[in-house]
Amino acid sequence: MSVQVENLEKSLAKLTIEVDADVLEKSIEKVYQKQKSRISIQGFRKGKAPRHIIEKMYGSAVFYEDAANDIVPQAYEDASKECGLDIVSQPKLEVVQLEKGKPFIFTAEVAVRPEVTLGEYKGIEVEKTEIEVTEEDIMAEIDKERESNARTITVEDRPVQDKDITTIDFEGFIDGNSFEGGKAEDYSLTIGSHSFIDNFEEQLIGVNIGEEVTVNVTFPENYQAEELAGKPAEFKVTVKEIKVKELPDLDDELAKDVSEFDTLEEYKADIKKNLEEEKKNEMLAEKEDKVIEKIIENSTMEIADLMVDTQTKNIIEDFARRIQQQGLSIEQYLQFTGLTPEAFMEQMKPQALKRIQTRLVLEKIVEVENIEVSDERIEEELQKMAETYNMEIDKLKEMLGEDEMKQLHTDIAVMEAATLVRDAAKEV
Repeated sequence: MSVQVENLEKSLAKLTIEVDADVLEKSIEKVYQKQKSRISIQGFRKGKAPRHIIEKMYGSAVFYEDAANDIVPQAYEDASKECGLDIVSQPKLEVVQLEKGKPFIFTAEVAVRPEVTLGEYKGIEVEKTEIEVTEEDIMAEIDKERESNARTITVEDRPVQDKDITTIDFEGFIDGNSFEGGKAEDYSLTIGSHSFIDNFEEQLIGVNIGEEVTVNVTFPENYQAEELAGKPAEFKVTVKEIKVKELPDLDDELAKDVSEFDTLEEYKADIKKNLEEEKKNEMLAEKEDKVIEKIIENSTMEIADLMVDTQTKNIIEDFARRIQQQGLSIEQYLQFTGLTPEAFMEQMKPQALKRIQTRLVLEKIVEVENIEVSDERIEEELQKMAETYNMEIDKLKEMLGEDEMKQLHTDIAVMEAATLVRDAAKEV
């Protein structure tokens, strides 16, 4: 195998990768041996037809695509290591030559880590903010606790009101015809949660138990299901049950039940203390964000679209994993929000770009400031990780390989750089 590198504009490079003809032949034979049992040729028992007969009947390139797919991953991995580039994206692949008896040639267009030219990064001016915890803030926290300790009771003597938890049956129609996914029974819907299409929930306010009503809505123009997008729909809805949350009283008994304190005043004082600490941390994080944003503005770097696309996909994959833990698939999320996969990706691109820019300038500051991470700092971070994953620290160290430890060093150094520029900023 050989690889040639062509540097392109805007932090892109093209790798031209040539794989020996005998490697291609071996891969074609491998694919043939794997697939022949599924191929029937008249005059031969199933799975016994010779390769040249199959190629004659279906074309000489019948196994080429699968052979290429077999070769490319390892060939690209080897080429990316051999070329010595700092590749920061998934490759954009293109086949150049794929013929029997000739080398297999393909190209991989990749983004490389761009060079960063730092502008001013110390003494950045940011607006000073003050920490203030109001009585409303404290009561909001208490109300959250009351909500979590509320009991649900059934209501039978009044119609639906805002915030009620209803159980409904519904069926949707467009132009008089029902549609897939538009029908459900015993569905739990909290009024005001905005989990349905706009205006659906509001039209249930005032409806009595056992009453059927017609709810008229219009699907968003960008709704994921194209056959529904932008169309008016009519839902037949029956309210079967109404429930409400009954909150515990705001008194000393509440404090005793939900905290270590005997009185409501002591409980409120503790909440205030915790909120002040939270707001302080939020203020520091906000200050750090503002400082880094200005450093990015002061710096120059050319970031390839491929790098942004790769980071965007990583963000979406991480988001999908998180909502999966809550029992929601990415497909369901897109359906509920009315977004297409393409629109969702476009929505995430600014976040991806900001994340890339932030990382690049901080890594450059690590280099310029020669920030080194002590063994004690590494040990401290490993201890936090062990506690998070409920593991013994020695077991965690065994699991982490050389690459993971190198990444941990880099991540901590980047955090140190962020702290450095935040603390060096001037509040005005």
